[in-house]
Amino acid sequence: MTITQLKYVLAVAEHKNFTLAAEKCFVTQPTLSMQIQKIEEELSIQIFDRSKKPIQLTEIGQKIVNQAKNIVNEADRIQDIVEQQKGFIGGEFRLGIIPTIMPTLLPMFLNNFIKKYPKVKLIIEELNTEEIILKLKNGRLDAAIAATPLEDEKIKEIVLYFEPFVAYIPENNSVFQKEEIEISDLNINEILLLQDGHCFRDGILNICKNNSESDPKPFQIESGSFETLIKLADEGLGTTLLPYLHTLDLKEKDKLKLRHFKEPKPAREVSLIYPKSELKIQIIDALRSTISGVVKGAIVFQNVQIVSPLPKK
Repeated sequence: MTITQLKYVLAVAEHKNFTLAAEKCFVTQPTLSMQIQKIEEELSIQIFDRSKKPIQLTEIGQKIVNQAKNIVNEADRIQDIVEQQKGFIGGEFRLGIIPTIMPTLLPMFLNNFIKKYPKVKLIIEELNTEEIILKLKNGRLDAAIAATPLEDEKIKEIVLYFEPFVAYIPENNSVFQKEEIEISDLNINEILLLQDGHCFRDGILNICKNNSESDPKPFQIESGSFETLIKLADEGLGTTLLPYLHTLDLKEKDKLKLRHFKEPKPAREVSLIYPKSELKIQIIDALRSTISGVVKGAIVFQNVQIVSPLPKK
């Protein structure tokens, strides 16, 4: 069997369709099917159950796919070793970024990075943390930027910066009168949250986990947009928490409603994460260097309390 044949197997396992897998591999469907059939004949087993729609892996097929991922990754490492030896930084690189980081961080470093490393073809995808972890493990992402720690032994994390949570308090709220606030000033029932699936939401719930609750508000909303939450807070419908970098782009009149926490400030840890296989590590290092260079002037907080991005159990 060949590495190319194993890549065909992985493509069918991912897309559960021979025609779509062939398109993704840039070969004809008969060619892909014939190569997979050759492996099955060589091993005297069936990797795929073709009677099911969509196509499913057989029990032995799942084990073969798991091993094939390791083999293909290790084969790719050979090219990596050669490129590192030559000092070459280029090629396709798939980067995932969580939604609460993408709008603020990406504009800060992207232009610098593509100018410095023009041979790298960055493919950037906005994904939630759960999707990122899955794609990193499946080899469909090379790296990602997310809130950490994730406590996953198969993923490495390089901390880029610590980003404090900042409260957005409307004028009609009693907390508005304070110059700095404490976690105990927050009422979880007043806080407008991002929708489920956002780790920033889980961070807020972790901050407020010990706070007592008052009467719940007469409505429930979970939005995917900080802008929506800010507008609702302006209408006197609650408060919200924002990541520090997001507050830099607010209008001056809205910045008057920001309240920072007393030290140690609750903050999220933002990291560059990647599989332990360390494929394309030279591009990962280039990303780390570029991002660290642009954020060090924007974020200077040190006395912080890291808040877990994981859902509380």
